[in-house]
Amino acid sequence: MDVIAIFDIGKTTKKFLLFDRYLSIVYHEERVFETIPDDDGKASDDLAEIESWIRSCLNNVSRKDDFRIMGLNFAAYGASFVHLNEAGTRVAPLYNYLNNMPEGVLEGFYEEWGGIDEFCRKTASPALGMLNSGLQLLWLKRKKPQLFSEIKISLHLPQYLSWLFTGHKVTEYTSLGSHTAMWDFDTMKYHPWLNEENIEQGEPVPDNTVYDAEINGAMVKTGIGIHDSSAALVPYLKTSDHQFILVSAGSWCLFMNPFNSEPLTSEQLCNDTVCYLTPDRQQVKASRLFLGHIHDLNVERLDERFGVTGELYKTIRIRTKKIRKLLDGNERQGRVFFRNGIPEGYVDMEADLSHYLTYADAYHQMMCDLVDVCMESFRLIIPADDRSELVYITGGFARNDSFVRLIAARLPDKRVFVSNIENASALGAAMTIYESTFGTGLPPVYLGLKAIIDND
Repeated sequence: MDVIAIFDIGKTTKKFLLFDRYLSIVYHEERVFETIPDDDGKASDDLAEIESWIRSCLNNVSRKDDFRIMGLNFAAYGASFVHLNEAGTRVAPLYNYLNNMPEGVLEGFYEEWGGIDEFCRKTASPALGMLNSGLQLLWLKRKKPQLFSEIKISLHLPQYLSWLFTGHKVTEYTSLGSHTAMWDFDTMKYHPWLNEENIEQGEPVPDNTVYDAEINGAMVKTGIGIHDSSAALVPYLKTSDHQFILVSAGSWCLFMNPFNSEPLTSEQLCNDTVCYLTPDRQQVKASRLFLGHIHDLNVERLDERFGVTGELYKTIRIRTKKIRKLLDGNERQGRVFFRNGIPEGYVDMEADLSHYLTYADAYHQMMCDLVDVCMESFRLIIPADDRSELVYITGGFARNDSFVRLIAARLPDKRVFVSNIENASALGAAMTIYESTFGTGLPPVYLGLKAIIDND
């Protein structure tokens, strides 16, 4: 069987998948790796172990008679650079983007480039410290000058994994466009601060670029890697004939609009909205809310109030008549939960639960109010000339009946679908190199769509 091999390198879980010519998953394994200390004693991904595992996976498949690897690509998390010297040797750990940016690194930097608000707006990058991966380079230059002097090139993690097999050191748009503080979204070029600091980066190449790489005696079409969040959009971009909004709802609820070309505003930045880039260098405006964590903490409060154990909320369904009653109540009286937005501790302890007779009634009201907050994030990515017709909901909350039906009720002018794609980032990485690998157009792709309709 001819297959495309994909490594989906998440922050926690690392996956290896094989896709056949119909883009169905025919093999899947995953690993969780222990972290190791970096040169400052902070937790870091063990890149050597991950590389060894990647090669082992490919070796094992190559020895099987069941599969023939025709293509190889990588999806990986962003905000992470791998630093190489002139000889192509790694000279630094894979620094963790969750580390704090040391004091003094950014002193005077934002002021030099128009102030923090303007710089963040132009680069579509909220000031997030080490999460702005481009500023990690500034940190190395100012705090570790000896190490910085050894660096010839810094590769984003997806492109580093590709380089291991192709030998080509490249960059591409999806990694650059992920709150790196390197890309100027006004000019769609590198921000001039990089040139001013003598930090060289090559011109981005298209994400469907492939190079021939010899893997265990066979020539394999190998992609250049792609940022995982952008990869998850690819199945919808390549299969939808209409403009859409993607709602990826799990621990974080991420609202993504690939059809909003309006410049990012300072107000949007202050409300946790950023921009990404698609493989075709199109802007994706995205906002987010800590949905899963907020939900779980409030469920704990309801469980305690009603003496419930386990995950009772997963069995609860909601009828259209109930939704209408909840929405009418919110319109007349306002929210019961989150009356003034999400509080600092994520739970509004002053919300009065005494008049709810059943757990289901209290849960439905909580979800109605939480979706109301979600809509505030949703509206941040909607342009004045919105022409989107479809909304796709994916992730863990796509299985929450109350959440998806309340979202649909809030958007009567759009068609709302639940999409049950498994491993969307890996699928997107496979689709990106499919035509270059097999020399044919993409096959029909199963998005697992289910329309949200009234259930009276």
